[in-house]
Amino acid sequence: MTELLDKAITAARNLPHEVQDAIARMVLSYAGEDQGVYRFTYEEEAELNESEAAAERGDFATDEEVRAIWAKYGL
Repeated sequence: MTELLDKAITAARNLPHEVQDAIARMVLSYAGEDQGVYRFTYEEEAELNESEAAAERGDFATDEEVRAIWAKYGL
């Protein structure tokens, strides 16, 4: 394992489990071990629909709100 990959995995261990799973799916996809098509749960589908409706209304996060989220994850 390269030093950079080891550093990335160490950093990922501190993230929420759902983010870790998303990272794992991306890594497996790059490694040629595709995990198939992801199926949304009912709750995820509802969140997506709500998000799309907000975008249609032009209801987006402010720059300050985005910076707060980035800061939460050390970005």
